[in-house]
Amino acid sequence: MATMHLRIGDLVWGKLGRYPPWPGKVVSPPKDLKKPRGKKCHFVKFFGTEDHAWIKVEQLKPYHAHKEEMIKINKGKRFQQAVDAVEDFLKKAKGKEQNSDGKGDSKGKKTPTKPLKILEEDDEDLSALKDPSEKDLTDSDPEPSTLERLGAGPGSGFNWESSPVKDDPHFHHFLLSQSEKVRGSTLSVLTSQPASSMEPISKRLKIIEEESGSTSIQAADSTAINGSITPTDKRIGFLGLGLMGSGIVSNLLKMGHVVTVWNRTAEKCDLFIQEGARLGRTPAEVASTCDITFSCVSDPKAARDLVLGPSGVLQGIRSGKCYVEMSTVDPGTITELSQVITSRGGRFLEAPVAGSQQLSNDGMLVILAAGDRTVYEDCSSCFQAMAKTSFFLGEAGNAARMMLILNMVQGSFMATIAEGLTLAQATGQSQQTFLDILCQGQMASTFVDQKCQNILQGNFKPDYYLKHIQKDLRLAISMGDKANHPTPMAAAANEVYKRAKALDQSDNDLSAVYRAYIH
Repeated sequence: MATMHLRIGDLVWGKLGRYPPWPGKVVSPPKDLKKPRGKKCHFVKFFGTEDHAWIKVEQLKPYHAHKEEMIKINKGKRFQQAVDAVEDFLKKAKGKEQNSDGKGDSKGKKTPTKPLKILEEDDEDLSALKDPSEKDLTDSDPEPSTLERLGAGPGSGFNWESSPVKDDPHFHHFLLSQSEKVRGSTLSVLTSQPASSMEPISKRLKIIEEESGSTSIQAADSTAINGSITPTDKRIGFLGLGLMGSGIVSNLLKMGHVVTVWNRTAEKCDLFIQEGARLGRTPAEVASTCDITFSCVSDPKAARDLVLGPSGVLQGIRSGKCYVEMSTVDPGTITELSQVITSRGGRFLEAPVAGSQQLSNDGMLVILAAGDRTVYEDCSSCFQAMAKTSFFLGEAGNAARMMLILNMVQGSFMATIAEGLTLAQATGQSQQTFLDILCQGQMASTFVDQKCQNILQGNFKPDYYLKHIQKDLRLAISMGDKANHPTPMAAAANEVYKRAKALDQSDNDLSAVYRAYIH
């Protein structure tokens, strides 16, 4: 088989582990990152994701020669977005070529180039492959002949749409350590400065051993849809299969995690058993047989009962077992649960989620975590599967506080939008025109558009239960009282949601608060 010579800037199809081929670009690795020993490979940045990886040469194919073949066998939405990103890249490169006509080197010379050497087993890093007289090649500064071979013309001065690898803020803030073997969710990350307790996990890079032997470097905001997550080898338990929990478990299973499920209404487990989940008979059994147990239930009482009740989680906790509370509850409940779990030798993390049923299904939630930092690290692949980004907020209770504040703002905002829609109707204005104007201004958002359209269509199918947002408002108001901080806007919104609940809207979407104004 002929050796394929690739250079910095070449477009390729790269196959990582068991995942499908993905379009990418050969780029220079960060200076502190050494290539895996004994592997002939190139460092590739993948389009449409924040992923970078060392890919073995036999897992690489030229982009143009295999484009039609790959498009036929891959039909996913994210895959098509990645291909579109490649085409946008090529169009912009071609535009640069046209704009530079007649402005090239006055002597008509082209910089000589040479193929990048395939890495040998004893190579330490890519810097050894560079001619000392040549400047550093980054993915924003490919060799001129590279783009010519791709039919895109000279790429001098072309800046890729996202930050070049060399200037990527990920690499400025964190050095990647390869001094230890990294398996599953165990991470070896050396920071160039003390890490903020409130840093988003999306700013931190993970080094993960793929089943194929490739070493993947990826931001933790890669989602399940990206198809580039190596599942932890830890056994995962999940308690609570409601609007949020169902989507979370589905994405954990899709990404290859071993998951044991339990739900108060056992029939809800059936679908996930068919997808490969195991069935736990009680919360205690799930906690005792799994390394990390997540729970996502409706309110503080349900969260306490799950842990402290008969056959509860606490009975299955022993030294080293991890418990992750994903329910939106008050800080006092979190403190209580943390204390009882750790008193049995367990490790505790709170990780409430911001989002909706749709975002849960799409693996695009936002996770706010606090508590045991080592549990947070151990949950890395799980959080990647279920969320687009995660934040670690320090000591237990901080995530509950932040989540209540966020939901207080969301609930108050939704009530105000409903008030505006009904006031428009009461004064003879078109509600649709009101929405059209709103969506062209500074408050335009997917949230506003979707909720308002649903209201106008009379569609209140729950994406986030009205009864839950009212519960969050109540807890936020109580939190404000304890901090001696006024919350008059939240208090007013809370009364409107209470009226909506009295009108039997509890199990409808939070946008059903609209009905409190028309009855």
